[in-house]
Amino acid sequence: MNKGAPVWITRAQPGAEGTAAKVAALGFTPIVDPLLEVAPIAASIDLAGATALAFTSANGLQAFSRLCDSRALPVFTVGRATALAAREAGFARVSSADGDVEDLARLIVTARPAFVLWAGAREPAGDLVAALNEAGVAARGVAVYETVDRTPSEATLALLDRPLAVLLHSPRAARGLADILRRRPARGLRALCLSEAVAAPLDALVERGSVARAPRPDETALLALLSA
Repeated sequence: MNKGAPVWITRAQPGAEGTAAKVAALGFTPIVDPLLEVAPIAASIDLAGATALAFTSANGLQAFSRLCDSRALPVFTVGRATALAAREAGFARVSSADGDVEDLARLIVTARPAFVLWAGAREPAGDLVAALNEAGVAARGVAVYETVDRTPSEATLALLDRPLAVLLHSPRAARGLADILRRRPARGLRALCLSEAVAAPLDALVERGSVARAPRPDETALLALLSA
């Protein structure tokens, strides 16, 4: 991609702004127009019996932190961004899987906490609680936020008529883009996806060579695709 080229950022706020800053630092022009938005859930947090916390997103960590003042338990996170959010929220003992939900499950199983409380989305992309229970680690979950679809602006949709890169962090955002592309094909679109699971909804709608997958599921690897 040429420097200064537009890059559509589809992830929900507040993460979108952080991604936009990184995209700008690489010399591209960020277009922040999320396909998703985060809505908090007024959940009741019950820490009874919990010996560790687990988070599969920074959104889950931040929503939990607003609902619960306790910072005493050790924390397991899916990746570095969530680990950073945990430390910024005041958690002292934080371990990151630096990967995906399966990597996080393996990390927790290796550590063998007695009982894990997971806090996250109403409709998570992966079922960490089930994976832990199947592996013999007691766990339960609580939904602390939900992700809802958001319609992008007409100005952003107009960019589909010319070469455009789009960053996709989640399967749900990719499904939202797929719905748009069924109505409005975009031959010049280059979809940059965080993982194979994120790319899957687009394979039938975008030329295979125009769908790129990060070699590992973290944003540094995803952004490296801009210069590939």
